Amino acid sequence: MNTVINESTIELVRGDITNERVDAIVNAANSGLRGGGGVDGAIHRAGGGEIMAECRKIGGCPPGQAVITTAGGLAASKVIHTVGPVWRGGSSGEPETLANAYRNSLALAMENGLASVAFPSISTGVYGYPIDKAARVALGTVIDFLKEHTEISLVRFVLFSDADLHAYETVLGELIQTEQE
Repeated sequence: MNTVINESTIELVRGDITNERVDAIVNAANSGLRGGGGVDGAIHRAGGGEIMAECRKIGGCPPGQAVITTAGGLAASKVIHTVGPVWRGGSSGEPETLANAYRNSLALAMENGLASVAFPSISTGVYGYPIDKAARVALGTVIDFLKEHTEISLVRFVLFSDADLHAYETVLGELIQTEQE
């Protein structure tokens, strides 16, 4: 599923983010930038030791913030590492932190002249954020960002499962319908 916002395209696909040929892929990192499981581990394994070497130099990243490194052996040019919130029921600032993770990743891409970005579904793995709620925050934040900035031409959400893709498609359809009313 695709939609255009202010000359920028939002795409939803099912796939493996480590295979994406874009300017930057976004890593759902932990705050220590130490690698780990899920998307984080897959990116570090596929990209090689150069990514971890740069992460060690950076040291860490607080939730909602973003940092950038080389992409090592990945098809992308750069990796933007961002830390999403751990789900604690939704009343501990999780939506704001998740929105900041997407917003700050896009701002960092823009600052580095990167026009195409691929995101995973941040915080919906071991951090436990419910996929439908995360999709609403992610897509709403990206749409709002693209309404104000034209430097990024493509934002692709690369979802791990058919269920995740369906959740994002449902939310994007609802947001597009709301925009048109």
